[in-house]
Amino acid sequence: MSLLDTFFNPDVIMSSLPALLRGFLNTLLLGILSIGIGIPIGLGISLVRLYAPKPLRWLAVGYTDIFRALPVLVVLILIYYALPFLGIRLSSWASAVTAFAFIMSAYSAEVFRSGIESIPRGQFEASQALGLPFLLTLRKVVLPQAIRVVIPPMTSNCVSMFKDTSLASTVALPELLKEATNAQSLYANPSPLIGAALVYLIFLWPMVRLVSLLEERFKTEKTR
Repeated sequence: MSLLDTFFNPDVIMSSLPALLRGFLNTLLLGILSIGIGIPIGLGISLVRLYAPKPLRWLAVGYTDIFRALPVLVVLILIYYALPFLGIRLSSWASAVTAFAFIMSAYSAEVFRSGIESIPRGQFEASQALGLPFLLTLRKVVLPQAIRVVIPPMTSNCVSMFKDTSLASTVALPELLKEATNAQSLYANPSPLIGAALVYLIFLWPMVRLVSLLEERFKTEKTR
């Protein structure tokens, strides 16, 4: 069997295409849910870490440190396989979304924190001189500038999150890699795995380029 027939068998790829598309839709939904839940939670954690009383700040620091230190796979396994011993049973979907949202929120919290701290202290002082309340200053003055700063690293985190969704196969969630692996076993041919890799590449490469373009754009604006 030739190299082309082994890794790029058109008949196998076409036969497995429906399964790959089904898995891609699950991957897309899983990534969107995890990011959509994780980013707002991360913003809240960053604000707690910066402006809450000390005990709450310590909790926020502990949360971000723990979930940034733990591998995603470990968090997935703990939620799906360990929690049932405490009487908490979550489905594959709920386990995966919960685990990825925890991880995303921890990394987002650090990104937001660095973005907010990059805003000059004078912004707060000027707003205070104008009589603006702290929360209004945060919402109208500081956060709009901080969000602009964190867009490139946050986009990079989103790319990483979509790639990490491939680990959801460990909790029997039929995402793209899981479907490709099943198809590979069914046809005894690795072509579906190559197809899955191409799907990831086609989907994520524009986001990778977007990160680079945004970084270059903000770097140019900063030097002006």
